Amino acid sequence: MQDIIKAIEEASIKIKELIETGDTGKSEQENSTGDTQLKLDIASDVIIEDIFKTIPSIKAIVSEEQEEIVNLNENGEYLIAYDPLDGSSLVDVNLSVGSIYGIYKDNFDAKSIIASVYVVFGPRVEMVVAIDDVKMYRLKKGKFEFIQTITLDEKGKLNAPGSRQNCWAPFHKQLIDDIFNDGYRLRYSGGMVPDLHQILLKGGGLFSYPGTTDRPKGKLRQLFEVFPFAYTYEKANGQAVDGFKRALEVETTHIHDTTPCFFGSNTEINRVLEVYKKNG
Repeated sequence: MQDIIKAIEEASIKIKELIETGDTGKSEQENSTGDTQLKLDIASDVIIEDIFKTIPSIKAIVSEEQEEIVNLNENGEYLIAYDPLDGSSLVDVNLSVGSIYGIYKDNFDAKSIIASVYVVFGPRVEMVVAIDDVKMYRLKKGKFEFIQTITLDEKGKLNAPGSRQNCWAPFHKQLIDDIFNDGYRLRYSGGMVPDLHQILLKGGGLFSYPGTTDRPKGKLRQLFEVFPFAYTYEKANGQAVDGFKRALEVETTHIHDTTPCFFGSNTEINRVLEVYKKNG
């Protein structure tokens, strides 16, 4: 596991340099869900895969930017699903972006996740590692230094509602409106990593990306985005659900499956569960 974390640190330093100097334009390629890939996406993916190929303990990897699982070492112990540069379309307007890693054993599914790591590329580069607890590190002079252990409060103050509002179910819109009417503050950049990072560091709140009329199964991908952050939030004494059950109980039938998802502190997630179970 330490080898994997060191590999992620190495990849992150290279991706930081890529963000600062690389081409932010579109490529002529699409990923598995039909999104046009940016050149930064492809370059970040290559950086991570090349480094992971040097780690004997990694059995296989799968990237959001690739169609299939890549087998590396038959005797390896770990499986890694990763999003090389989540929110990459925000780079050209200089907003924060990130990388997300889910570390699994045996299978690529929710019950097999054993650790998660994400990295925020913003004014500062920060890495958050969730294994038994949630620890944050910051890049200083070429090295990641431990900063703090992260724990969510029972109730937060932030609300980050994602997806197209004109496609929301009426009861979901009412839920979001009620939360704002209770004094929560809007914090939404369009980047999953910085928005979830902010909720974690500010003590709590709610990040939501529901099922909608245009995307009934949500937009965010299970293995690369939802499960790693669900693991992080649970280890930080928060919760992550699909509206009805734990996100880490959602079944995976394909490596690029998506799911509705809600992340937050306990008060907000219990509120989501109550509303969704009443209207489900």
